[in-house]
Amino acid sequence: MPYHIETWDDIERSHLRKELRQVHLAYVQQQAGIVLAAGAKLNDDGTDAGGGVYIVDVDTREEAERFIAGDPFHAHGLFREVRVQRWRKAFFDRQCLV
Repeated sequence: MPYHIETWDDIERSHLRKELRQVHLAYVQQQAGIVLAAGAKLNDDGTDAGGGVYIVDVDTREEAERFIAGDPFHAHGLFREVRVQRWRKAFFDRQCLV
């Protein structure tokens, strides 16, 4: 069952996003077998909105929580809030699945 993970940055630690970006991207790439989608949240003008969204395909909440805990952004304290929620694929890869 896929899980949706949404994060919000701690504004006082926002410098970590730039500092850790490459190691964060390497971590997500290492986890490519479970990552269906991931990316930063952006403002309408394309600037950083201070957080991200991940869709991971794992069997349990614990696995989803372990995934986000291992993200260098999380491990170094960038996030002020993280929400993990089960997600149902109803429309995926331009196809209706229901």
